[in-house]
Amino acid sequence: MTATTSPISKAATTAAPLHPLLAERWSPRALDARHDLTADQLNALLEAARWAPSASNTQPWRFAVALRGSAEYAAVLDGLAPGNRAWAHAASALIVAAAETVGPDGAARPWAVYDTGQAVAHLTVQAQHEGLAVHQLGGFDRDRVAALLAAPGEVTPLVVLAVGRRDDTAQLAEPFASRETAARDRLPLNRLLLPMQPAPAESAAA
Repeated sequence: MTATTSPISKAATTAAPLHPLLAERWSPRALDARHDLTADQLNALLEAARWAPSASNTQPWRFAVALRGSAEYAAVLDGLAPGNRAWAHAASALIVAAAETVGPDGAARPWAVYDTGQAVAHLTVQAQHEGLAVHQLGGFDRDRVAALLAAPGEVTPLVVLAVGRRDDTAQLAEPFASRETAARDRLPLNRLLLPMQPAPAESAAA
């Protein structure tokens, strides 16, 4: 009889019931190097990002998609930090998420980075729905990756998304193997809440 490996379950233990797409989403490193992202899957991810909210509907997010096996993929992979290259090579796609911080009219977009983060969050939830995994990477050479983008200097790469299908049988080197099975944790909710200062009393009329 062939032994089988049970899928890793890392559903969050939450203080309130959450939608399964949120509770079960996590960021694996063990990805299936044989999996190819379909055009429909890719379109669904980008469409989810497209419908994220943004300040004054400026939609400042920009995405550059590199599929495994392409020269663009190799170039983005080469720009990753060594620790990320060690496992991200198995991703079906590497997607650069960037923010247009200055609009076409020359006006600064102070919320562009925040809004791009929202678009990426939408993308990750859609990926969970599609049975895909997304691991967001901040460890990369920004100048090298920026040079790959056919965009003006006001477009700033923020993160590289390693997108693919989980493979719980993939062999990872340490310390990544231990991290893959480690329990997920978050700060308790009360640590995230800030007290509000009372409004200053109005000065007495003269």
